[in-house]
Amino acid sequence: MLQQRTLKSLTRAVGVGLHSGQRVELTLRPAQPDTGIVFRRIDLPLPVDIPVSAQAVTDTRMASTISNGGAKVHTVEHLMSACAGLGLDNLYVDITGDEVPILDGSSASFVFLLQSAGIEMQDAPRRFIRVMQPVEVREGAGDALKWARLEPFHGYKLSFEIDFAHRVVDSTGQRVEFDLSSDSYVRDIARARTFGFTKDVEALRASGLGLGGGLDNVIVMDDYRVLNAEGLRYDDEIVKHKILDAMGDLYLLGKPLLASYSAFRSGHAMNNRLLRELLKSPGACEIVTFEDEKLAPSGFARPARAW
Repeated sequence: MLQQRTLKSLTRAVGVGLHSGQRVELTLRPAQPDTGIVFRRIDLPLPVDIPVSAQAVTDTRMASTISNGGAKVHTVEHLMSACAGLGLDNLYVDITGDEVPILDGSSASFVFLLQSAGIEMQDAPRRFIRVMQPVEVREGAGDALKWARLEPFHGYKLSFEIDFAHRVVDSTGQRVEFDLSSDSYVRDIARARTFGFTKDVEALRASGLGLGGGLDNVIVMDDYRVLNAEGLRYDDEIVKHKILDAMGDLYLLGKPLLASYSAFRSGHAMNNRLLRELLKSPGACEIVTFEDEKLAPSGFARPARAW
């Protein structure tokens, strides 16, 4: 049986929110089978649980935000991406504020925290959402066109193409494909950082966003170059971060996907629209388990490799 996974022990991190700039403490704790991933706002007078789901996403401006009533947690996608990459099913995320800390701007720190705590198999079958027929969302036309698509596939692979019409971004890789069965999330995707442009900083901060951003947690570009002294971690780090984000956004479905995801200029909003379209389309998906691990795609059957 392909089993569900949780942590062996709890682990903690402290950082600042990318957009709020506020200090926040995060505690990641093991959870029972079939719990799913649950964010818990422990700073409120009465703690509020926010289980992840496509319907829990209530804001997609510059990040993915999940809510339960008035309780919110912003910027969940990097932590969710790490959970997707490592195959974690059940986890409590205790948080002392309304935004997940940005740490180094990638999911690498979350991967390190989760692997340091240890991953434990549980006596319950891992449940997958298998895509049965293509689902697509589109927006705009011509130079404004963007789209995202899910198609049937025995495994999980993602391809993403960017088009920023920016000389610095154009000099990096524009398209990347990642296949969980043959590639390594930890090596190939996890270290890709979020990015931004100096021309947008003033407008972001005027909107109350990006208050915790800096060269230690964001790739910053002006019109001519990357301003970070160490440069890029990957030649195609920008588009790889879009894959990282997409993995986190799609894992907000609450279960791992068996599908091929492809996208052109997509983002948090379109990724969530795609999940909602999948769930409302009759016959588009089904829940499956694997009693015989040999029948499962190899990327899910084997434990995630360490650094």
